[in-house]
Amino acid sequence: MLTVHHLGRSQSERIVWLCEELEIPYELKCYTRDSVTMLAPADYKALHRIGSAPVITDGDLVLAESGAVVEYVIAKYGNGRLALKPDHPDFAVYLYWLHFANGTLQPSMGRCMTLNRLKLADDNPVQVAMRARLDRAFDLVDARTREAQYLAGPEFTAADIMMGFSLTTMRYFLPYDLGRCPNIVGYLARIGARPGYRRAMEKGDPGMALLLT
Repeated sequence: MLTVHHLGRSQSERIVWLCEELEIPYELKCYTRDSVTMLAPADYKALHRIGSAPVITDGDLVLAESGAVVEYVIAKYGNGRLALKPDHPDFAVYLYWLHFANGTLQPSMGRCMTLNRLKLADDNPVQVAMRARLDRAFDLVDARTREAQYLAGPEFTAADIMMGFSLTTMRYFLPYDLGRCPNIVGYLARIGARPGYRRAMEKGDPGMALLLT
């Protein structure tokens, strides 16, 4: 049985959402962050040597890393659904956005979050450079969501699932004003209305306000 080990307010929400979109059987085990440190509890960290979310188990397999888990679940349980095949005209675009979340946007948000905690001056050169890089990443997503319904084109894909966390729940850790990105707001309304997303968030993080605007 595929088991999704979900840490509240973490990238593991992607895997819960994926399973709900694919409508596949899975077991969901939820873990709560430490109320003081906001870090994963010891039993979650013990699941995998990296000690962070997401983690799935499938028989004897223990697998971490969002992108790897998404591709594994799609290939093994989803019959390739929510992924585009190499002969699809939007295949390269799909690959780009599938990896953009953790390759570009999420690291930029993480660096800015760390810098914020250091309480550097607003005009600190490193702070200015990192904020500019983050703005460029959001601007690129905003431009893409102006020209396409979903990131890979007209079809909802795993690329949208990978990006969803960074555009929504990650903003609990790094607030970002989407007022400058009206197309992202429209895009989040589309994905936020999906029944699979709603089910996933209610199961994984019940009661949490969804940052869709």
